[in-house]
Amino acid sequence: MSRPTGGPGLDADACDTLLSTTRSVRRALDLERPVPRAVVEDCLRLALQAPNGANRQDWRWILISDPKRREQVAEIYRKAFHARFGDPPADNRLLRDAGELADRLHRVPVLVLACLQTAKPLPAGNQAGVWTSLLPAVWNYALAARSRGLGTTLTTVHLGLEAELADLLDLPEHVHQGPLIPTAYTLRTAFGPGRRRPLEEVLHVDGWQYPENAGAAEEPSR
Repeated sequence: MSRPTGGPGLDADACDTLLSTTRSVRRALDLERPVPRAVVEDCLRLALQAPNGANRQDWRWILISDPKRREQVAEIYRKAFHARFGDPPADNRLLRDAGELADRLHRVPVLVLACLQTAKPLPAGNQAGVWTSLLPAVWNYALAARSRGLGTTLTTVHLGLEAELADLLDLPEHVHQGPLIPTAYTLRTAFGPGRRRPLEEVLHVDGWQYPENAGAAEEPSR
């Protein structure tokens, strides 16, 4: 990786560290330490700086911190999780950790539900143009949380019972749920980069089968 130089007023090394170490935190969450609402709202203000289609700002955010309401949301989440995955196998660490989060979701101090408010039904076909008006803001929130010592993970398991959760939260018909984001301080602060495929395995230049990349699609994944 080339050494960053940074723009005006930016520490490029610090930015790179933030971008490469913001992980999905499911287990190392401090379930006993309260998260001040003001801190979450600061993160959401930064989320609102994300780009979105025509600057319509159709995002809506539901902050869930009341213990009883968290329990109700968590109950729906657990039902959706076990309906989809059953009992996670012990040898699948990722699913095991996700199952552990589902089992104790009610204890996570803050849950943030990101939503989109639309004037008409979601399109039946490709919806990328719709959700790209929300997902950058969701990631802004995760980055802002990380910079404040908070851990998050972007979950969509609840969408298996989307209507049930909408009824619980009294969501209008034209408000559509995106990721649910458990938010808590972390029990550790050191997080490293994730294991990812090398860029060369996923980069295509000027087209899928352009000469530089010819045959790349046929190579077995490693």
